[in-house]
Amino acid sequence: MRVYIPATFALLQELSENGAITARSGYGFAVTPALREWFTEGDEEDFSEIAFDDASRASLRLLAIGDEERFPHRRVVVSVDVPDENVTLEPNLGEAVVSLKPAQVGFDAVAAIHVDVEASEGATAKAIASVDAADLGDEEAELAVGDALDNFMAWYDPSELGVLVQLL
Repeated sequence: MRVYIPATFALLQELSENGAITARSGYGFAVTPALREWFTEGDEEDFSEIAFDDASRASLRLLAIGDEERFPHRRVVVSVDVPDENVTLEPNLGEAVVSLKPAQVGFDAVAAIHVDVEASEGATAKAIASVDAADLGDEEAELAVGDALDNFMAWYDPSELGVLVQLL
């Protein structure tokens, strides 16, 4: 199953140094039966985009709690492919939420790394400051978070991890 793990640069560093990434709280996001049922229309690509957006929003939360020092305004999502038996559906936490057992995923499972580009930092900073208010229904905050989620995240092949960490 493809799982999108919300991350930060600190987690990318961990992946580079240890050859594994630990999903914070053991959770990720994936295309689940609950997600498919929630939406009346769409195909697998649409559902994947929704799960990915949920992960990028969760990356905002990691940034909001100060989980990143070097790049506090860049979202990171790590896409991994894990055996179905390592994934538990968590529909009570959200349609796309899954828990990973074990929470640590080896580098060999990494399918792609997604990182905010530098030009997105301003919108991401506003979203970090607004994410809680957005969840409480503040329309202006929802727009700020939406603006960040609409921004392009650069795609990196797993083989580029070392260069990515070194350059950034």
